[in-house]
Amino acid sequence: MNSQWQFPHRRWNPLRQAWVLVSPHRTQRPWQGEVAQKTQPSAIRYDSECYLCPGNKRAGGHMNPTYDSIFTFVNDYAALLPEAPAATPAPASPLLVAKPARGLCKVLCFHPDHSLTLARMTQPEIRRVVDAWTQEYEELSALDWIQYVQIFENRGAMMGASNPHPHGQIWSTDFIPDEPAEETAAQKFHLAQTGCCLMCEYLAAERASGQRIIFENDHFAALVPWWAVWPFEVLLVSRRHLGAMPQLSTEERDGLADALKRITTRFDNLFETSFPYTMGFHQTPTDGMDHPEWHFHAHFYPPLLRSATVRKFMVGFEMLGMPQRDITAESAAERLRTCSEVHFWPRV
Repeated sequence: MNSQWQFPHRRWNPLRQAWVLVSPHRTQRPWQGEVAQKTQPSAIRYDSECYLCPGNKRAGGHMNPTYDSIFTFVNDYAALLPEAPAATPAPASPLLVAKPARGLCKVLCFHPDHSLTLARMTQPEIRRVVDAWTQEYEELSALDWIQYVQIFENRGAMMGASNPHPHGQIWSTDFIPDEPAEETAAQKFHLAQTGCCLMCEYLAAERASGQRIIFENDHFAALVPWWAVWPFEVLLVSRRHLGAMPQLSTEERDGLADALKRITTRFDNLFETSFPYTMGFHQTPTDGMDHPEWHFHAHFYPPLLRSATVRKFMVGFEMLGMPQRDITAESAAERLRTCSEVHFWPRV
């Protein structure tokens, strides 16, 4: 890695129009903070107490079918509801503004086997998940009041997952949430200023450099972004310019499943643990507007820092000033590149 980046410096995130502070010298400091427990993959294929396993009763009282592949349902404890209130109180001050928020929140079980994660599923099994995500995006975006469909997975108790069963969530909203709204503005500005797609140009620059690329297949590139905040943050980018999952060809859906399998396996192998992360796809808003600026991608935000038991916390300066990281993006990419794509915990 170029030694010029071994001193404190700031890096620009063009997708967020914001800076991140990088402090490589801090990796040498002693750690006396919280040490979490190392997590191994579950060995239980069916858990009678799990509210997502086939045939079980969910926490809300509904019964799951005895599904053998993908299972999707409306979240029993949804953060958003499809019904809008009849009226909202007028604000007492222009500084005390509130608006109704509508949405549909769904849960998508990836597999009936309670013991699995994306990292331990096969590529064909993950491909079925990709198809299910695509169908959900198409169906939800067809609702004229839905403006954005956010597909994501919280993996592991460290990231707030309430259940270890392999599953993700889909929140569709009648507004564009802050993160994709900021990315929309940044991509739209870049297209207006240059006539080019921001992410197409960024991916070309990363491929030319090679320092932060973890791997590529014919349709996707996995890399640690130049502006990464989380220690082993990964950006998964489509090599072809497209806006959303329904535009993926058959081969590109295969390529996405392959990339998800490979990156999650590398994550687990990095510290030989069931690697926690939040992962989500950012794609074209469904607000009825044309979005030629949008380029399909996914973010992985893992919290682990030095080992399976030491994690990164966003506190102090990061909460009050700006994001900060210790491990450079180049160093993180190099470590992930050296990880095997054969999972350390064989599936029985």
